[in-house]
Amino acid sequence: MSKLLKRLLIIIIGIVIIGIAGISILKSKTKAHSPEQTVTHASKETNFTVFYNRPIKNGRKIFGELVPFDKVWRTGANEATTFTTDKSILVDGTELKAGTYTLWTIPGKDSWKVIFNKGQYNWGVNFTDGTPSRNPEYDILTIEVPVQHLLNVVEQFSIYFQEANNFTIMFLAWDQTAIAIPITSKQ
Repeated sequence: MSKLLKRLLIIIIGIVIIGIAGISILKSKTKAHSPEQTVTHASKETNFTVFYNRPIKNGRKIFGELVPFDKVWRTGANEATTFTTDKSILVDGTELKAGTYTLWTIPGKDSWKVIFNKGQYNWGVNFTDGTPSRNPEYDILTIEVPVQHLLNVVEQFSIYFQEANNFTIMFLAWDQTAIAIPITSKQ
């Protein structure tokens, strides 16, 4: 191997190492402001897992400003939020087959649309223009649920589950806004 080829190879390897290190540093800095969270919940014979990133309010007005009304939101920060169920379920009365879906929302003043999409996206938005990565052709289920106005502020975006009667309720809450998504097992 010639000296020129060896130097060129060393330079290329150096650039790759610097690039990988830069991406890792950028990712860790981004995650510090919106840390990852995985929530698991077992309900009767069905298991749910939600992976999402939790942005912080930090004195900002959230819905209607940071997260605009009537526009698709990645439902968290950084990567697209994912929802996994190991069995087919009914979400607000409509069947959702077992699998992993990305979870998108369209917040409104009085109600939100909640979208389960079968596409898997590396990041929640396109880097070039900031629009959501979601491809509507892969939407499997869309429901609309009313907004619940909270008395207390939820500082960090949260997704959690609660059991109520024969339902599992998946809550999404941030600032003084929450929505409840009713889930039951498919009989």
